[in-house]
Amino acid sequence: MNKKLISKKKPAFPITEALSKYLTKQGRNIKIPIYYDDLLRFQGAIEVFDAEGNDTLWISCYYSEHEREEIHRSLKQMYSILHSDGSDTIIPYLNIDSIDFCTFGNSKPFRIKVRNILNDNYLFLYIKKADASRIYGLELEDILSPNHINFLVHKDTLIEEHISGIPGDIYIKEHLDTISEQDKRELAKEFVKFNERCFVRLLGDMRSYNYVIVISYDFDRKQYRIRAVDFDQQSYEGNVKVYKPQFLKENNPFVKMSLELLAKESIEQYKNEERSLLAKRAKSEQKRLKLLIQCMKKDNISNPEKVQELKTGLFTLTGDVRFKRAKNMGELLKAALDFVIRNYQQETRIF
Repeated sequence: MNKKLISKKKPAFPITEALSKYLTKQGRNIKIPIYYDDLLRFQGAIEVFDAEGNDTLWISCYYSEHEREEIHRSLKQMYSILHSDGSDTIIPYLNIDSIDFCTFGNSKPFRIKVRNILNDNYLFLYIKKADASRIYGLELEDILSPNHINFLVHKDTLIEEHISGIPGDIYIKEHLDTISEQDKRELAKEFVKFNERCFVRLLGDMRSYNYVIVISYDFDRKQYRIRAVDFDQQSYEGNVKVYKPQFLKENNPFVKMSLELLAKESIEQYKNEERSLLAKRAKSEQKRLKLLIQCMKKDNISNPEKVQELKTGLFTLTGDVRFKRAKNMGELLKAALDFVIRNYQQETRIF
């Protein structure tokens, strides 16, 4: 089923001058001390296995002695730029524990483990080849979702912070059957809202390994949030179903759980709630969102066949002629957000 929905491999799209200027205006486009290609100069690598001995598809890289010191210092500076004020004051207290490389997927990222030697705390950052689709996805996530995203771009290099949580596929396999019915109901509610959020902002391919489950505790109950971690398929595919996680077979356990535990009226209520929140966020970040979509309208992040397929599918679903008139993915996203905002205004009459 998924083979029919999703292209085998999405091409990477270059960053246009307009997008680069937008990123500079937002403080995302900053000169960095090391680039993706610099990390490709590793001399060798060993496979990384998990605690159960399974291949993780990551390899741990090692570098020649004369390059390692320079690379490690540059990575520490990168950490300082991403998480602090960019100064060298914290560099003596940082250690690069590992540099891992993943050949699986489109972005082929490097994963850097940075440890603070004073308290032994550590975190990860990711260095990838910059792709316009992913950058649009990251920015839209920061604007339209309840989640803040921290990333930097310079030329053809993208640096992202790690998004903490339990990968969806692992959660389904190891945890879903162990939680209470009330927790399942809370998680089902979040899946409905996540499904709607992805659809409205045209974020595709949210198979279970492309998002994480974040759990927080609030008095006597748990709160669940589903966060996307892969944004390569922002406004690329033509099939409408790609933008609804409910149609991807890896998510079937969540779909089944939601249908069993939530009444149809509740599902509609949660969908409307999420659309209302999206409309509020879009209105509050109106200027920034307008600038970003202007970049998308001038950009080429898909092909004419997919644009035609998607606008036909969205027009069939909504009957909104604005989808029929759209010429590219940027115009389709603008039409989708306008549709939600317009309907939200009619229902609430607060704008």
